[in-house]
Amino acid sequence: MTGTFDAIVVGGGAAGLMCALTAGRRGLRVLVVEHANKVGKKILMSGGGRCNFTNTGASPANYLSANPHFCKSALARYTPAHFIEMVERHGIAYHEKELGQLFCDESSKLVVKMLLDECAAAGVRIETACAIDRVAHGDSGAFHVRTARGESSAPALVVACGGLSIPSMGASGFGYALARQFGHDVLPTRAGLVPLTLSGKHQERLADLSGVAFPVTARCNGASFTNAMLVTHRGVSGPAILQVSSYWEPGDDLRLDLLPAADALETLRALQRGRPGSELRTVLGDLLPKRFAQRLCEHWLQPLQPSRPMRQFTPAQLADVAALLRDWPLVASGTEGYRTAEVTLGGVDTDGLSSSTMQSKRVPGLYFVGEVVDVTGWLGGYNFQWAWASAHAAALAL
Repeated sequence: MTGTFDAIVVGGGAAGLMCALTAGRRGLRVLVVEHANKVGKKILMSGGGRCNFTNTGASPANYLSANPHFCKSALARYTPAHFIEMVERHGIAYHEKELGQLFCDESSKLVVKMLLDECAAAGVRIETACAIDRVAHGDSGAFHVRTARGESSAPALVVACGGLSIPSMGASGFGYALARQFGHDVLPTRAGLVPLTLSGKHQERLADLSGVAFPVTARCNGASFTNAMLVTHRGVSGPAILQVSSYWEPGDDLRLDLLPAADALETLRALQRGRPGSELRTVLGDLLPKRFAQRLCEHWLQPLQPSRPMRQFTPAQLADVAALLRDWPLVASGTEGYRTAEVTLGGVDTDGLSSSTMQSKRVPGLYFVGEVVDVTGWLGGYNFQWAWASAHAAALAL
């Protein structure tokens, strides 16, 4: 692997490959070093194997960062339409699943193949199963990357190592270690887009409902997401929960609207008029999954005697039931952690980077792109769009 290049990219994931192919198209000699046995592992597993490769509605509002303005420049200059153009040029069929989320019709392997074909056409050299022993910055300004296969150097080094999520895919903290080595601050990291765990009474009450799923609106710290919730053996998951998990930390108040598509009080009033002889628990069993409604009646609505017919409920009592349905408190104890998290929150502090080029303000020629940076997208293709956009910005500046 010994040689001299114009740029060395550390990491062969979405951001690394995008940066490499874009730089290669510009005529630069690019080396990609990937420690795993193949590139694009997270791409391959994304979207259930169909890769949710972007979101047509991607905007800065869909990202979390200590500096919410940092992502604006890169996202504006490389949009979902740019990536879609490449997908279409390679003849990859795709569809919109929901909410602007674009998936491959067939397999995520086609996206990885597209990126590799583009790299090959641009003369990019890719080394897999190649762990890095040391990275040094010489007096000449060159970066020296040493592996078991030799040492290579380049005036530019792009760190595209990803975060800590899904360690079984090869995730590690190497990118953060490199950042610290070169004097960059790394903001505290935690699992994002991750299932929440329950304990105590909540866990006891819901554990045997594993597999029950229905739409909710999950609210926490000013964020609100409407989508499906899935009850699991250890807690709750599903798109609504994964989304809100990025805004939640232990001790934070988390509330669910269990009837997001309806006005709970008006719905109950209408049912009281139309079905006065039906028991509340029966009515709720028609509005929610029956097993979940039964558990709600057993533990949260028991003081209101839910076995009574609807006609016996006073307006105030009906309002109490509606209030619980609109604002059900879910007391989560933690998350499933990096093992199942789709992304890592936090990372390389954007204060030390240029938002237009992703280049270090401290070390000329050093760049950070993708998940290793403190920019985290929502569920639904937003994180891939950040990978493409941040990598493209860096590649144009190399």
